Amino acid sequence: MAEIIVKFEDKVIERIVTEKKRISIGRTHDNDVVLENRGVSRKHAMIEFNENAAVVIDNESLNGTFVNNRKVSEEVLRDEDTITIGKYQLVYHSASSDDQSEMANMDGTMVLNTKKQKEMLENDRVEREIVEQYGGSVLTGEENCNFAEFRIDRDVVTIGKAKFVHIKAKGFMLSGIQAKIVLEDNCYALVNLGKKGKTKVNGEVVDRYLLKNGDLVTVGKTTFKFIEER
Repeated sequence: MAEIIVKFEDKVIERIVTEKKRISIGRTHDNDVVLENRGVSRKHAMIEFNENAAVVIDNESLNGTFVNNRKVSEEVLRDEDTITIGKYQLVYHSASSDDQSEMANMDGTMVLNTKKQKEMLENDRVEREIVEQYGGSVLTGEENCNFAEFRIDRDVVTIGKAKFVHIKAKGFMLSGIQAKIVLEDNCYALVNLGKKGKTKVNGEVVDRYLLKNGDLVTVGKTTFKFIEER
């Protein structure tokens, strides 16, 4: 059974386990997932399930639906993808752990004008332009990087201190090849190959991690962001 963890300001407020083929998400109480916030449309989005996948579909909402910080109209979900609707985050799990005048035409939804909403929309625009420019997934240099953008145009990208690696990383006690990004089933995975604790995603130490759009990857003291072509 699929599971949806609903968060508000990073606090879990609801856990939904369902076997339904479709669940609706919106502000009004006739939805399966009710998000009581004026930034959420009455019938904001839905998630459709089949035997192989789950798909989130935006119902032409006023403020948009985001998956891993990217605005979408329709998106196939992967395990642990984060859907952002208004001020809520919905974390998808493929299996449960338990086994004014214009406003009148907008169904009463308040236009979000928050700093976070503006940042998400601007970030989405910039990321789409970068992906279009390079024609594929890209790493952007965030800290102690020797590049601004790096196109992932091969099945394996190596990261470390050796001269022959694709991406040079800085930091004490790093291995020659500390980590690699490898293409697996049309997705990119980050794999730690060197010393323990030197490879992190979003601040957490990892040995192996399936990258999602917007993830911050840190190897030693070098940090870059993963921008996914989807």
